[in-house]
Amino acid sequence: MDFLPEDAPSGPPSLTARRYAHHHHISDTQAQEDNHGVPSRDSILMIIVPIISILLVFALCLLIILLRRLKSRKTNVTGKIINNSDGLCRFNVHNSRTTFNSSPDMKSRCFYGGNSSRLPLTKFKGVQVFTYRELELATGGFSEANVIGKGGRGVVYRGTLSDGTVAAIKLVHREGRQGEREFRIEVDLLSRLHSPYLVQLLGYCADQQHRLLIFEYMPNGGLHHHIHRINKQDQPLDWATRLRIALECARALEFLHERAIPTVIHRNFRSSNILLDHNFRAKVSDFGSARIGSDRTNGQITTGELGTTGFFFPPEYASTGKLTAKSDVFNYGMVLLELLTGRIPVDTNRPPGEQFLVTWALPRLTNREKVVQMVDPTLKGQYSKKELIQVAAIAAVCVQPEADYRPLMTDVVQSLIPLVKSLPPTYTSTSSRFQTVSPRS
Repeated sequence: MDFLPEDAPSGPPSLTARRYAHHHHISDTQAQEDNHGVPSRDSILMIIVPIISILLVFALCLLIILLRRLKSRKTNVTGKIINNSDGLCRFNVHNSRTTFNSSPDMKSRCFYGGNSSRLPLTKFKGVQVFTYRELELATGGFSEANVIGKGGRGVVYRGTLSDGTVAAIKLVHREGRQGEREFRIEVDLLSRLHSPYLVQLLGYCADQQHRLLIFEYMPNGGLHHHIHRINKQDQPLDWATRLRIALECARALEFLHERAIPTVIHRNFRSSNILLDHNFRAKVSDFGSARIGSDRTNGQITTGELGTTGFFFPPEYASTGKLTAKSDVFNYGMVLLELLTGRIPVDTNRPPGEQFLVTWALPRLTNREKVVQMVDPTLKGQYSKKELIQVAAIAAVCVQPEADYRPLMTDVVQSLIPLVKSLPPTYTSTSSRFQTVSPRS
């Protein structure tokens, strides 16, 4: 005989047993459903952990964005004028900086920017793509009569474009991969960097095997020819023009070192690569050897060939094979010495001890009497002795053998601005402001 629990429903035994079993089954089913309605601990963790991870990643990204914005605000400070105790106004220039992408890749006739955007360079303002035939017509079939310059990297022709624009058209020598690389670098940098102190790139041609660069025309040619009077018919540069050129060259390097992101190291800064417009305003050219750096103060150290740099090696390159932005500062000091003395950097026709301009000039630059003896005789004493001493002091720090002792180009610009601002609107040799000093050999 089966025994049923006390809470079993009443009725006949067989019916009662079936009712109890059915009732018990329903109770178990409801209990299981109740258990399924409450999530387990593992399920909760599987949901919470991914959510927390996503929030942490989002917070980290937000923090990085905020830090970058804060850093950019520090560099985008507007220029301020600081009044010094000497009564001169010095400019504290830390303007917004220019950003550009990596070197382009070539696809058939056109260059393209960084791989992410794939923007053709023709999209950049002012840069056009020319065919070889168009440039052949512009130069009269690359006539020898239109040659205005020759160098290690190519021949430069004067040409007239189809719209009437007079331009300097450079037919680049393609010497293996090096020539191709320099062509790409120059197109890339000058299509993205825009400054009144850099020669403007109007366009380029990459038509089959031909490589040409089209620049704005600078009618007065290279500074080197005017300082050293390659053409004896040219009038010597007066003191005011030399000061202006010194400031404009300094502003060009300041732009490359301090305002471009990342820093651009020119690596071939010299008087023959400084061109003069119809008003003798200076602009820097020849970026085939330029390299991109990352550090604002010194730039990314770079190595490799310097193309046609020749005797213009800064001391650190000769000893280590490395260059920084301070190497450009050294070469700027060399140009400043050329403007002061009228001498070329290396002259084997001079007596021993005077053949290398920097080593000869450096110990004399801090001696007032010897500085006067160094001055270019073609100036005929028409300069301000006070300004001469200040410019000599700038040159002295720029050509220091130790790179760390050389100034930033921003400091050079700030030192030259008051000198140029104090120049009269028009310079004449009879101006009472200029002190005549008898030149000495």
